[in-house]
Amino acid sequence: MPLALKTGEVLRGRYKVNRIIGQGGSGSIYLSDDLRLNGRQCALKEVEHDRTLPEDLLKEARDQFLREATVLARLDHPNLPKVSDFFSVSTRDYLVMDFVPGEDLRTLMLEAKKKKRFLSEFDVLNWMGQLADALIYLHEQNPPILHRDIKPSNLKLMPSGLLKLVDFGLVKVASPGEVTITIVQGQGTALYTPLEQYGGDSGHTSTRSDIYAMGTTMYHLLTSTPPADARHRFLNPTVLLSPRSINPEISNRTEKAILWAMSLHPDERPENMRIFRQSLIGDHPTSPRPKNQKISLVEMIQQKPEQYLFWSAAFLFIVSFLLSVGN
Repeated sequence: MPLALKTGEVLRGRYKVNRIIGQGGSGSIYLSDDLRLNGRQCALKEVEHDRTLPEDLLKEARDQFLREATVLARLDHPNLPKVSDFFSVSTRDYLVMDFVPGEDLRTLMLEAKKKKRFLSEFDVLNWMGQLADALIYLHEQNPPILHRDIKPSNLKLMPSGLLKLVDFGLVKVASPGEVTITIVQGQGTALYTPLEQYGGDSGHTSTRSDIYAMGTTMYHLLTSTPPADARHRFLNPTVLLSPRSINPEISNRTEKAILWAMSLHPDERPENMRIFRQSLIGDHPTSPRPKNQKISLVEMIQQKPEQYLFWSAAFLFIVSFLLSVGN
């Protein structure tokens, strides 16, 4: 683990370190003050390269970082933090991104679990719709951009209800035929990582790898139960419990979509994120929803149409039966 920057340290004459807000094997993420734009706070992501690498591989790793940072800086989507700068200091490289206030979805899930309840399916589907929009944007870049570390703690909910997919630490620009080195990237988090992603860049990751991670993220959020990881499922397929066996309130449609996304073989998952989004929420647009805002009747019907159609039909049948008896 590289030594962390000190509080008050200024990088590039502009970014003043406030405190550490995240930490990983390659470095830390710091909340920093932008001294050039008064009042602006940013997230400073640090990448410390492996000094044991041969010089040519170290150069390739740093060149890769610059290529990918250049790509990230061009991205502009409401559900992604904006990358505003990147630079190097000695053996470390840095990405400067918008600081995203709010709670991550893992925190919200644990709060609900502590109260012995599950997160609302309506809320989770709204968040996943926003995530799908961000991933469609990333996957349809040329070349496609894979996130490769989708998980509840990397999804932050702003006070306005806007969801942000954060931490570009494992992002991979999917350039066909190009050999990349696992320096900026990593293997993801085991619970949410598909089989093909184990072993870093030696695996054949694709946009379907992000779909798997999104499916496992949904599983965890809706059941408050960690999903069995892909390696255990490969050895024992029965180890994965169905979501509805844990939380019966989950709709059939949502459960089917989750399990489809979590298929072990990539070819058995949705072909792309647009198709997966359609299986989850259809054509319904998603919009930010402030925390604790009440759900309207129309929204409830949109969330579980099959249940409301059933009860509506049952109600109409009873009414017609009573009217016929009365006559």
